[in-house]
Amino acid sequence: MFATDDTIVAVATPPGHGGIGVVRLSGPKAQAIAEVLLGRTRLEPRMATLATLLQTVAGDTERIDQVLATSFPGPSSYTGEDVVELSAHGSPVVLEGIVDAAMRAGARLAEPGEFTFRGFLNGRIDLVQAEAVADLVNAVTPLQARLAYDQLDGTLSTAIRAIDATLFDLIARLEASLDFPDEGYHFIDRDQAATAIGSITERLEALLSAGRRGRVIREGRQVVIVGSPNTGKSSIFNGLVGSGRAIVTNVPGTTRDLVTETIDVNGVPVRLVDTAGLREIGDAVEVEGVTRARAALTVADLALLVFDRSRPFKDDDGQLLAETSSTRRLLVVNKGDLPSAWVSDPLVAAPGRVVQTSATADGGLEPLREALAATLSVEEVSRDPVAITNLRHLDLLEQARGGLERAGPAIAAEVSEEFVVADLQEARAALEEITGRRTTDDLLRHIFDRFCIGK
Repeated sequence: MFATDDTIVAVATPPGHGGIGVVRLSGPKAQAIAEVLLGRTRLEPRMATLATLLQTVAGDTERIDQVLATSFPGPSSYTGEDVVELSAHGSPVVLEGIVDAAMRAGARLAEPGEFTFRGFLNGRIDLVQAEAVADLVNAVTPLQARLAYDQLDGTLSTAIRAIDATLFDLIARLEASLDFPDEGYHFIDRDQAATAIGSITERLEALLSAGRRGRVIREGRQVVIVGSPNTGKSSIFNGLVGSGRAIVTNVPGTTRDLVTETIDVNGVPVRLVDTAGLREIGDAVEVEGVTRARAALTVADLALLVFDRSRPFKDDDGQLLAETSSTRRLLVVNKGDLPSAWVSDPLVAAPGRVVQTSATADGGLEPLREALAATLSVEEVSRDPVAITNLRHLDLLEQARGGLERAGPAIAAEVSEEFVVADLQEARAALEEITGRRTTDDLLRHIFDRFCIGK
């Protein structure tokens, strides 16, 4: 997948300008290349050293920047190899110059995720922890970051290894019984084996149950705001986002395309989508906006149907209710600070929770925020953090449970231990694939390709 016997280099901080930028070297020549760049003797391990970074061009030595250089000798480093980190001023030009100088001195530009991949290969982290690195980097809410760090710290890995150890012991006892069939010497009887399988299954069920909620935190939810023109959709969108992200005017059809922003709802990232007002008339651009709005509804986790009670209930409003009758939705009655023009309540028999709001009044959106959290079930998720959030892990836990669910009845039906062991081995293989003890190059490539260069 990657060559691992050379020295790699990359900028480890995000693209753009900043106060500090970090260039990372890792590999057998990291120290030697750093010495060339710094023109000084060997760096002291784990001690930041102020130095001038140099490069040689056409025989002339030029200064690039003043840096803080820190050496992390392997195996006690992020990658398990010799690592040198150069903290320079955060100019892209300066950082690119450092990388170029390191490459001329013998380093190779790192591939995406290659530093973390080397840490995985060298036993510094397992595959669960490697994936947690990417999740931590990409976290957009504090709760996402906390769960990613828990996984990086080994919370899930410890739970998986404990289940795997119990399963390994059970398999070893059953295989030992197979080795001595004539002597009648059994290391575990069927009742004990059935009890052990049941206990392991319960532990997997607990992880799966928590993991289904955990996916909400990792992947977030999409909420689409729909309604007729001028009901206050964009004002609600801006109020929930906390900025004037969408244009608000009294002219029907102001919003022509989908406007999106991510907000934090009790630690869960919610992708909020403002859409064009739904009506049957308009120019070609507005018609396309309406088409995109209806398409967004089909993939939304929740729809906010916005109605303006300060004007009579229209046919377009009734059509929207009918179109979304099978959609998970909140019925948002907006402009509650104005006199109502509704002769009767047209939403009284409509399925869905009704929320009274005023997008322009202080605190007028608080009932909607509370309803969002309750309807998306994020209150339960954020109150009870879970150790597993990754769909790959959940799929493999399902496979492991499938093997156990076949092994349990087989034990009860007094099927030969050989067939029971085969089912248990399948379950154990799935657990080992979660942590990376058993995996394929294609899977590793798929996982580490998601990383940024420098990580």
